[in-house]
Amino acid sequence: MARALHLTVLALCLVALVGLSSGGNAEAGRKMVGVYELKKGDFSIRVTNWGATLMSVVLPDFKGNLGDVVLGYDTVAEYVSGTAYFGGLIGRVANRIANARFTLDGKTYRLFPNAGNHSLHGGHRGFSMVIWTVKEHVGGGDSPRITLYYHSFDGEQGFPGDLDVYVTYELSSPYVLSVRMNATARGKATPVNLAHHAYWNLGGEGSGTILAETVQLFASRYTPVDATLIPTGRLAPVAGTPYDFRAPAAVGARIGGVSSGYDTNYAVVGADAGRQLIRRVAAVRDAATGRAMELWADQPGVQFYTSNGLSGVRGKGGKVYGRYGALCLETQGFPDAVNHPNFPSQIVRPGQVYKHHMVFKFSF
Repeated sequence: MARALHLTVLALCLVALVGLSSGGNAEAGRKMVGVYELKKGDFSIRVTNWGATLMSVVLPDFKGNLGDVVLGYDTVAEYVSGTAYFGGLIGRVANRIANARFTLDGKTYRLFPNAGNHSLHGGHRGFSMVIWTVKEHVGGGDSPRITLYYHSFDGEQGFPGDLDVYVTYELSSPYVLSVRMNATARGKATPVNLAHHAYWNLGGEGSGTILAETVQLFASRYTPVDATLIPTGRLAPVAGTPYDFRAPAAVGARIGGVSSGYDTNYAVVGADAGRQLIRRVAAVRDAATGRAMELWADQPGVQFYTSNGLSGVRGKGGKVYGRYGALCLETQGFPDAVNHPNFPSQIVRPGQVYKHHMVFKFSF
């Protein structure tokens, strides 16, 4: 109730602040909440500095018809009051931390529990729920891009140490969207696990479910979870389970074999080699439109989520989004890694730089 009241008041306050900035003039919108477009031919995206959120991705289908392939809202105020994390930049630690606490260098830190007893996506006011500073905006040309910055203070949502965070969205040819994240720890060691939470529907947002879209995941293992979606600490093979997408398969082909739908962290093949190299993570295709997307990234895991929790959410143009209305592919460190020493470490020491690079390659 308190969180709902906080968000309602914040949304009302932001209505007067929201501005639209286009072209190369970022200066006018630098101190306010704005919407920024990047455009390269018939390929475009819109980003807001509220939560460093990706609001739209527009590209053609095989007939040349343009469509927006991410779920979301028409106005920034709706993102402020929304609870689905549509297109948000998630941090300081994406996914769940068990019992909203962890011990680092002999000290126990208690976080804000916002998913039962656990911390989810950085707490009740994570990085997707704050105003970022626009550092650069180039709306067109050869390399349309926008860079946003956020300073997370020591103790924010219970996490230790100051953290300087940057994200850059950039378009390149042909139909490539790059998302680069980095974060530098100041003063204290801290866990960092940034993720990008776009909801994809290659048939077009609001066009129906993604159950017929085909998905391939370049992962042979996943991290099983308990009833509250906390990892058990094991890595299990996908072979012989409904989690096996090593060969392309329709999302709905075996979804009945998992509870409520997919909300699963996969261990990306080759990411355990100890080197942070960009690798192919996933491929998605929508037969009706011919649109396809490949995801490449440099993180050890990817959360495959089939929007199981969506129900009656009013989105762009008044469209109503329902269960299985989109899929998320969130590259990340493993969930609750800070409480599992056998998982790849997400601890960043003072002066060290966390880096996370995602590349979305579209075709049709």
